[in-house]
Amino acid sequence: MYLAMNRFTVLPENAAAFEALWLNRESHLKESEGFVSFHMLKGPEAEGAILYASHTVWESEAHFRAWTTSDAFRAAHARAGQTRKLHEGAPRFEGFSAIQKIDAE
Repeated sequence: MYLAMNRFTVLPENAAAFEALWLNRESHLKESEGFVSFHMLKGPEAEGAILYASHTVWESEAHFRAWTTSDAFRAAHARAGQTRKLHEGAPRFEGFSAIQKIDAE
């Protein structure tokens, strides 16, 4: 399993618009081989900003890398530069390979 995360720092006055952008966007993840799940997470507010993280689970890092070069990826990000920038700086990418998984029974 591979987890791909992007962290976003959002000013409180942009939070509602940032959330609306994500909640109303057209996702192409379900069309991608190896896609498992997606979560958009809202974290705490600290030092005048709110931390958000997009959290995508893939069957493997190879599946994630294939998605980043796919037509679905290009379609999902086609309008990224056309909307008002709602977060501070660039998103911070973090990729993780799972070394353990414990499921609820």
